[in-house]
Amino acid sequence: MARIDLLTATARTASFAFEAEKHLHALPEPVAWALLDDKAHPLAKGTSNTVVFTLCGLEPQTRYQLQMAGGDIEFETARESRLIDIAAFGASPDSTDNTRVIQAAIDALPEHGTLKIPPGLWYSGPLFLKSHMTLFFEDGACLSGLSDRSAYPILPPRHEDGRVLGTWEGVSEACYASLLTAIDCHDINITGAGVIDGGGDRGDWWTWPKETRDGARRPRTIFISGSQAVTLSGIVVRNSPSWTVHPVLSLDVKAIGLTIENDPYSPNTDGLNPECCNDVLLQGIHFSVGDDCIAVKAGKRDPKGGLDQPCEAIRIENCLMERGHGGVVIGSEMSGTVRDVKVRRCQMIETDRGLRIKTRRGRGGLVENISVEDCVMTGVQAPLVINAFYFCDADGRSDYVQSRDALPVTDATPRISGITVRNVVADRVAIAAAAFYGLPEAPVENITIENYRVTFDPHAVADAPDMACHMEPVRHAGIISENAAFLKREGIVLSPNSQSIAV
Repeated sequence: MARIDLLTATARTASFAFEAEKHLHALPEPVAWALLDDKAHPLAKGTSNTVVFTLCGLEPQTRYQLQMAGGDIEFETARESRLIDIAAFGASPDSTDNTRVIQAAIDALPEHGTLKIPPGLWYSGPLFLKSHMTLFFEDGACLSGLSDRSAYPILPPRHEDGRVLGTWEGVSEACYASLLTAIDCHDINITGAGVIDGGGDRGDWWTWPKETRDGARRPRTIFISGSQAVTLSGIVVRNSPSWTVHPVLSLDVKAIGLTIENDPYSPNTDGLNPECCNDVLLQGIHFSVGDDCIAVKAGKRDPKGGLDQPCEAIRIENCLMERGHGGVVIGSEMSGTVRDVKVRRCQMIETDRGLRIKTRRGRGGLVENISVEDCVMTGVQAPLVINAFYFCDADGRSDYVQSRDALPVTDATPRISGITVRNVVADRVAIAAAAFYGLPEAPVENITIENYRVTFDPHAVADAPDMACHMEPVRHAGIISENAAFLKREGIVLSPNSQSIAV
């Protein structure tokens, strides 16, 4: 009997995983589903091409049955106190700016209410969500960010009580508010079959990737700060001004069955970056972005002050990552410690790196208990990279950061331990099967590689394994290891030709 898991249910949608333990992101062939009411009367039917999928148009507080390939599951949607349509509140596809009326509709929602975005193109500036609400996008709906920077309020670096609010690359800095912003909220759902377009290609956002303008950094598309029980499901998020989805200092965050897509040449448009968060599930997401697909971060030491708590208990499953600079990246902001990150049954296609851990002297902190299992990487230049000499920040090429001599161990010395790679296939690798560069004073510890099979790209051009000084270009290298200690190295197969290995 096929296994179906309910991942989340709102008042109007429900997301499922079909045979998630047996597949990556896509199913080998479409699988039919049938939706029935609690008396087994048929309501709807369709097919899914992916392991994770979302059903929309459900009724609140209603019991249903979902049948697929001999399996079935009963579920109940959440309760709903009221449904408000933004069009009924005065929003119009003909309007060049719906910010005021959509925000008024949000403010009018009672607890456990749903705000519906119906089909149409709805232009808006930043909207501020509140606790105990659902934002529901119908199929054909598109919320689109305005191009005029003056329409974007600036979030301060900190709350009045001193807590961090706005961040930029791990540091407390003022940032423009995102198209959707949630601050100190509980129990939020952003769900449906529509599109959230951050408007990155409009205005001047992509022309100043590392600067401030009018005293603030660029906005994300969805920014979640200090919040709890936040779920994103089913929607498409695209065209971001900078990082696409950025939860920070938040607990119990789920992103399920999303599509996150940005122009491949857009600067620093990471897909989803949990920072100093706890208990995060990222499942069934399709990424195609201009930078890292997923970047797990924990702040960095800086005179301005930054984030100071761990990012931990992160599960990444059944995701498809295409084109980005990295598939799953940890750091380089990791001063608060990143631990317990599990990547399972994911597929990475033509990302520059697969699993990438990057840090440098001055960061401090710890990266520990990171695992990648049952994954497939295709056309990835370097599937596994650990780099403790990453040359970020103004002093990144200094002797302090780049010296290969052992320096004194201090609280600014980063440490990396407990890296597991198991049952991974990497086809058409260009640079190296793996490249591990630990600090001489703090080697990478407890690396396990089991059942790792690699083929090489015959057309590959030699390049440096990662961004650091004193790295020689290589091509078709095996496992490069400097200042790195292994617990186990078993079942490693490096094929000298480009013939694909059957998974």
